[in-house]
Amino acid sequence: MKSKILLFLLVTFSVANAQKNHGIVGESNWFNGWTNFRPKTIEYGPATQILIGDIKENTTLLKKNIYLIMGTVHVANNAVLTIEPGTVIRGDFDSNGTLTITKGSKIIAEGTETDPIIFTSNKSTADRKPGDWGGLILMGDAPINRFGGVASSFYDPNPLYNTFGGDNENGDSGIVRYVRIEFAGKKIDPKISLNGLTLAAVGSKTKVDHVQVSFANDDSFEAFGGTVELDNVISYRAFDDDFDFSMGIQCTVNNSIAIRNPFISDNTRSRCFEIDSYDKIENYDPVKKKTLIKLNNVSLLNDEENSMGLIKEAISLKTDSFLEVNKCLVAGFSSFIALDDKYLEADNFKKVKVLNSTIDSCAEVFTNEALSKVEAVNNWFMQNDKLLNVSSVGLNNLFINKDVKKKPDFRLK
Repeated sequence: MKSKILLFLLVTFSVANAQKNHGIVGESNWFNGWTNFRPKTIEYGPATQILIGDIKENTTLLKKNIYLIMGTVHVANNAVLTIEPGTVIRGDFDSNGTLTITKGSKIIAEGTETDPIIFTSNKSTADRKPGDWGGLILMGDAPINRFGGVASSFYDPNPLYNTFGGDNENGDSGIVRYVRIEFAGKKIDPKISLNGLTLAAVGSKTKVDHVQVSFANDDSFEAFGGTVELDNVISYRAFDDDFDFSMGIQCTVNNSIAIRNPFISDNTRSRCFEIDSYDKIENYDPVKKKTLIKLNNVSLLNDEENSMGLIKEAISLKTDSFLEVNKCLVAGFSSFIALDDKYLEADNFKKVKVLNSTIDSCAEVFTNEALSKVEAVNNWFMQNDKLLNVSSVGLNNLFINKDVKKKPDFRLK
């Protein structure tokens, strides 16, 4: 009997130790100092300066001021907008305040761990809600999967400033670091909403790290084409997708997390990742690169265990797009990955790469889009224990601290 107990303890320790580096990692809790999961409680002060019209020369926003974005403000004419650490920028509700960095221009929004830059609502603490203002948009000259190699923004009708795309994989749209974006994503019309952070054809020299997008009315992060890396980013309580990738984007997401609530969703079926290569087949260029997303140490979770919730799959993967998952953690969904019908033809599903990852408290692992289990796909991935570890530890036991009201720490215990 003692030998059986010892064997059980050894196996348990071995499994737990193997999972320890799944999901977000760090020697310390990298949420500390710069994040805020209760932005409705913070009074940022009234605006002292107004941003309106076009910024066509190098400009610096100062911490000593609080800025109000009115209407769409374009940083244009190859200008550089620099924002000091600790600066607060508030978006106007009535005019749909939106900051757009146009193709050829740059933003240097480089906060610090103790002094982050904050983009937020201009409403009072009692009235703030998702969609109070537009959001932050970066447009570059990197490749996109689109006939002609360029596209016009869905969010801006101004032909002087709304194009993105080109052939510069190393394009540089600037730096967004230690930045919080709160209550963005105002609706433009009944079918289109802005996002927290939109990246349109930004190149590999663009730096995006330590960015928290909270309470976006549409997607937290949306990207059309380009070649970009996202490091240590947080999506919290997005209304639609946490990450929406399309138009042939080549993106690696490292050490990042999406925290969802199962009852927050729009009517288009929301999930953590929506991955495809085109919005319409007639826009697809088969000679250009298809979307490729690499996830390393990414955590995807529902913050409440409830199979009756609106959020079903963690990842929706469409044909003609590709996904690589390594050392990730997915917890609390009906499905880990929902594959479309073409991915389920023959052995197409084997193009999906999953390695050393944990799926916990999910009803199914691989499903079709209707969320029905696909036996052949599951059997193929489960036959190799290096690919997936399926467990039922539960949200309350996985993390050091999942309570967002008390200094959350979503590293594994």
